Amino acid sequence: MGLWVQLPAVTFVSALVSTPHPTAGGRHDPLLVLDGYENDGTTTATASSSVLLKPGAGNSASCKIIDKLLRTSTESSVVIADAFFPVTSPWLPAFVVLLFLSIFLVITAIYQLRKNQKTMIRETNAQGCIQNDIDRLKKELTEEQKTFENANQKMLAEIERIRQQLEFCRARSNAVNITLDENCKHPSLMVKEKNRVRSSSQAEIPPEAVVLATEGFSGKKHYWEVEVGNKSEWGLGVLGEEMRNTLRTVTVDPLSKENTFSLWFSKGEYSFTGGTDIKYHKVCSVVGVFLDLELNQLSFFDAEEKYLLKRLSLERSGTLYPFFSPGADGKWLGVRPVMEKAFPSL
Repeated sequence: MGLWVQLPAVTFVSALVSTPHPTAGGRHDPLLVLDGYENDGTTTATASSSVLLKPGAGNSASCKIIDKLLRTSTESSVVIADAFFPVTSPWLPAFVVLLFLSIFLVITAIYQLRKNQKTMIRETNAQGCIQNDIDRLKKELTEEQKTFENANQKMLAEIERIRQQLEFCRARSNAVNITLDENCKHPSLMVKEKNRVRSSSQAEIPPEAVVLATEGFSGKKHYWEVEVGNKSEWGLGVLGEEMRNTLRTVTVDPLSKENTFSLWFSKGEYSFTGGTDIKYHKVCSVVGVFLDLELNQLSFFDAEEKYLLKRLSLERSGTLYPFFSPGADGKWLGVRPVMEKAFPSL
């Protein structure tokens, strides 16, 4: 602030401007002194000064004029409104601290949120990668499982094939010679060289017309093979001695299937004693017959494929005789020696 004072020049003036001091408790020393005469004291003098009021120094200023000659003094004071001295609130530092703390917390929260978001994104990506790996492993496992199952099925099929071949070879090791009995056959049949038979007339010949073998078996194991070629119908099997004696005396009647243990083929289908049938993938050209009287079983094989067609349980004792039915197609059916070459095409 500035203070201006006009005094007669003839007067010795001491002007003291002071402001309260909150710490010293006193006043400032004189800031302005006028001494001496000018122009015989007929003019006035002008003096000016300024006082800088700092925060905390108070809101009033006083000016005291001392006339040492006349021994008088004059003092005036100026009070400055509080509006010119903004007061700092005691809560301001706490507010500032809280403000900075809040800003720090917000920044920390934003940083943590971004960090968590990045972590979640990484975890999501990692989970996606893990899921992709799981799906890939499942696919590979499924493929491996299918490969294993296919390989296992092939292995089981190969094991079964080898087992059947082994069983067939064991049965074939019991091969015997079979001759056809011309004295025990249906009159409509023709026997040639004691090992081949066919129908002599295709008219009115029953499919169950048979010829028996000379040999009969009552024990041990016996195997023989029959060439059926591409015949459309035929029958093979064994029957008991009582039925054989009946056929010897009454040869006009056809054989009853119920009194035999047999395999029949007609119209591309196989059937066995008791009316059971099988679904086989091909038509046999050579049939192996294995009579196991130790286990009371009769087995039929596809001799070319070494495959078991059917196994029957025998329910009677006594001597059993092989029989052969060539059907009515007029083609030869032949019993071939196992250790020799097969018959030529019939």
